Amino acid sequence: SEVTFVLQTFLRMCGLPVQVSCCANAEYMSPSGKVPFIHVGNQVVSELGPIVQFIKAKLYIQWCDDYTATEISRPRYSSPYSWPLNHILAYQKQWEVQRKMNAIGWSGKSLEQVYEDVSQCCQALSQRLGTQPYFFNKQPTELDALVFGHLFTILTTQLTNDELAEKVKSYTNLLSFCHRIEHTYFKEHDRESQSGSPHHYKGSLP
Repeated sequence: SEVTFVLQTFLRMCGLPVQVSCCANAEYMSPSGKVPFIHVGNQVVSELGPIVQFIKAKLYIQWCDDYTATEISRPRYSSPYSWPLNHILAYQKQWEVQRKMNAIGWSGKSLEQVYEDVSQCCQALSQRLGTQPYFFNKQPTELDALVFGHLFTILTTQLTNDELAEKVKSYTNLLSFCHRIEHTYFKEHDRESQSGSPHHYKGSLP
């Protein structure tokens, strides 16, 4: 998920070695029942502040748009499980997200309104970034990891249409920002790695 990718990005920015493990029962391994979580030595830490925040628009499109939920989100979410658990858990996930969207007043929004919200968010981020390499000039911070994780996921995740990704691509400085972090903290790190392990990021940006 984008939340896991945000966390992975920030750990790489801190120069820490990262090994990503994908487990079907990850939520049950977390002390809070939420993912992502970090296993450091004998300690397990979860719910890492703003890193666990999802982009509302992404959740809405994935789970509240019926066509996207049917064609992509439910099949992808249910893929690790066998029948009938796969269907039960996928519908349970959709119900949970829809309940959250209703609680924050998003259940009545149209797709067009959600896309407009995304556009306004990108505009604000683009203005804040300006011509700087990172949001606080030359050194990346938690904010850069948070923004990159979400934007990268939007740009590389298959949805039923490309409108969400196109909103991000229309802001050239945000796209350059994503390319910069991908190259610096993923491609370079993977080339320098001596472990021979496969890449753990989701693929290259367009």
